[in-house]
Amino acid sequence: MPEDHRPSALADVLAPIERAHGLPNAHYIDPATIAAENRACLETTWSAIAVGAEVPEPGDARPISFLGQPLLLLRDEEGAIRVFYNICRHRGMILVEEPRKIEGAIRCPYHSWCYAKDGRLVATPHVGGPGANAHPGIDRATLGLAPVRMHVWRDVVFVNLSGDAAPFEEMHADLIARWAEFDQPMHHGGPDSTFTLEVQTNWKLAVENYCESYHLPWVHPGLNSYSRLEDHYHIEAPDRYSGQGSYVYRQLRGTMEETFPDFPGLSEKWDTGAEYVALYPNVLLGVHRDHAYAIILEPVAHNFTREHIHIYYATPKTDETLRAKNATQWKSVFIEDIFVVEGMQRGRFASGFDGGRFSPAMDGPTHCFHAWVASRMAAMADELGDGGAA
Repeated sequence: MPEDHRPSALADVLAPIERAHGLPNAHYIDPATIAAENRACLETTWSAIAVGAEVPEPGDARPISFLGQPLLLLRDEEGAIRVFYNICRHRGMILVEEPRKIEGAIRCPYHSWCYAKDGRLVATPHVGGPGANAHPGIDRATLGLAPVRMHVWRDVVFVNLSGDAAPFEEMHADLIARWAEFDQPMHHGGPDSTFTLEVQTNWKLAVENYCESYHLPWVHPGLNSYSRLEDHYHIEAPDRYSGQGSYVYRQLRGTMEETFPDFPGLSEKWDTGAEYVALYPNVLLGVHRDHAYAIILEPVAHNFTREHIHIYYATPKTDETLRAKNATQWKSVFIEDIFVVEGMQRGRFASGFDGGRFSPAMDGPTHCFHAWVASRMAAMADELGDGGAA
């Protein structure tokens, strides 16, 4: 039995923080454990796959591979975002290979079955024989593209692959309420406000690192020079999200002391406040008075993660130079974390490592995330009725 499937191993993670151990090595390097974890933590909850800004206009389509599942993100003729399985209902052929604009129907390159952008099957050429485009055995009404359960919040596109998670608004009501002041239009900064980092680490280590401010003095000395360790507070919502907040957010200024426009109607706490939350499982969010961002963690392999960063503003047009400066600044901060998460990934091959320990004073947000993973694994084991076996 893989070590992380032993009930005692999960109990060690779920213990009070003073006694708890982190997740065992198998959660980062063992294929069987990771496959079970993907099911428990990514497929059966609301996982982030993209942002709406990646398909800005009607007809824009983007193929996405998530946990090996071929998905299609698109914006239909009415401007609604949809997610389908990226396969033809005829023989399972991939429909869209590259991001593109779909002018008419979505045509399968194999036998030319065609689908409307809302998923309806609208053409089946020669399906009844040469020149016969219909057949009594082919009911177009029941053979549209297979939809994937989805939800959009703060422009992040979430999917629930299993289809049986609680409604997004119910599962994440607490964070939605916490950030209710930011429930207003956001505008993606455009090509200069998005970038992707490829990191040789398990996606969970990116979450763990983002959750806490403990590492600031050593990993982010520039940031720590004005936003010190003591200027931060913990955010802990067990089973939902965790992260950190800052009391001393300082707006970026241009050469003429210009700043980005603020989101309107914010309370005074946001004059110098900012919050950074990992919304479980795989999206990292930041909010400030004048901009926000989302980081989608794409779990490519057990030791490889793509971090897709998107920055948003309160108005559709912002100063190009200042916008580029902001993106460069954030990219520099996120790059500083790479050696840490890659180093922890390599460290998980040490057979003598027992998952590590947590500082009760400083690691609460990270322990929250470990406990969330362990609790979902334990719940899945209970459902299987095998006491923890795979």
